[in-house]
Amino acid sequence: MNATGIPLKEPEVSAAAGDTEQLERAYIDASTRVPVLMFYTSAIAWLILGTLLAGFVSWKLHSPDLLGDVSFLTWGRVRPAHMNIMVYGWASMAGMGTAIWLMARLCRTVLRFPLLLVAGAAFWNIGVLIGVGAILLGDSTGFEWLEFPRYVAVILFVAYTLMGSWAVVMFRHRRGDQIYITQWYLLGAFLWFPWLYAAGQLMLFVVPVQGVLQSAIGWWYSNNLLFLWFGAIALGSAYYMIPKVIGRPVYSYHLATIGFWTYALFSSWTGMTRLVDGPFPAWMITASIAATILAMIPVATVGLNHHMTMQGYFPLMRYSPTLRFTVFGAMSYTVFSVVGLLISLRSVASYVQFTDASIAYSHLGLYAFFTMVIFGSMYYIVPRLVGREWRYASLIKLHFWASAYGIGLMILMLLAGGFLQGADMQNPALSFSESIETVLPYLRGRSLAGILLTVAHFIFAYHFGLMLLGLGRTSTVPTFLNPVEAEISGGH
Repeated sequence: MNATGIPLKEPEVSAAAGDTEQLERAYIDASTRVPVLMFYTSAIAWLILGTLLAGFVSWKLHSPDLLGDVSFLTWGRVRPAHMNIMVYGWASMAGMGTAIWLMARLCRTVLRFPLLLVAGAAFWNIGVLIGVGAILLGDSTGFEWLEFPRYVAVILFVAYTLMGSWAVVMFRHRRGDQIYITQWYLLGAFLWFPWLYAAGQLMLFVVPVQGVLQSAIGWWYSNNLLFLWFGAIALGSAYYMIPKVIGRPVYSYHLATIGFWTYALFSSWTGMTRLVDGPFPAWMITASIAATILAMIPVATVGLNHHMTMQGYFPLMRYSPTLRFTVFGAMSYTVFSVVGLLISLRSVASYVQFTDASIAYSHLGLYAFFTMVIFGSMYYIVPRLVGREWRYASLIKLHFWASAYGIGLMILMLLAGGFLQGADMQNPALSFSESIETVLPYLRGRSLAGILLTVAHFIFAYHFGLMLLGLGRTSTVPTFLNPVEAEISGGH
């Protein structure tokens, strides 16, 4: 640790033990290099494609005639294609790449059966590519986040079987008896996803439920995918990255345990809040609202644990890219949960459930929370895979601020426009078309926010490409966001 309190390398108990551990970690990292970089490269390629489609979708909301005579570029096809690219292409592949590296590190064993992961990644990419093409050609199921046709679901399930079985094998052959809280979240995610995806496919397409129950299943699936798949990976990553970068253990293992089990128990019940005032049994909606309120328990325990772990180390966010992105994402988890609680209350839901406020909620979870944590994890993991440090601190800062301001502006525009639109829709003196016109300035603001995010993603893709080509810095010191030397001399 240097004079500013920045851990330049992981703490060592003794010279001999430290050398052994460092060698062990190097072997583990080397064994994960090919599959993890394959997942990351694929994820970033999908991120760029999804970002371009997102910009097109956003502009069509306030300029609907844009390429309106081209069937596969209509809003009803491009929007689900964009969302499925971001959910299954970017988020799922980046999350799995991060989870693979973390599992190997925490199991303290070199990667077993890497070909399983390579084959799984290849099949997953093929499935997403076919699925997106099918949506653009009009072969969509119409259920949000499940728009891929059934034949694509088979490909994705085969791909995931290869990757999920690998996770179980790795955990079975772990070294040592201690199970870290990060492993709990990652194992939970690896086991929850196939259950969610299989249940959604079975109840909607194989042996479909009838009538309004289809909406209940659809919202149950998309909500649980956000919490039990993406949320679990993000929380597990944050629990690893924050203590690792600052060089101190998690504040309370007991708090972490309470947070995990309450998260698993309550968050899976929260999906029915999107159906307030719908033709459903009242107990179903009420139980979901109650679960959303009780889901504040894991929010409070996780937030307190992260805050107390970071106590006295917040200044390190000036230097560490990983810490800056991860803490931003962890704080966004709290905001995401509070917004979810507010819009689930019946008095509020009656205003906003058919507006852009629900889109803001999804962006909070999938981007401000999950994606920012994954960006932070990638800034930590990639140098350990390629043996180089990130080349430009200025690009990392641009990436962070463009992402932070972009997603912040987008969520504000969507929330403000959503509440205003909801109020207008409740006004019997206004027609529906007039309530739509009210939200147009906010949709244009959303498009401007999308430009910031596009800049951020292209900067990150370029910087990652430099690392992949071996053009990073050959230095033993991490890439700091600000010059450390000046701070050291000032500290003396």
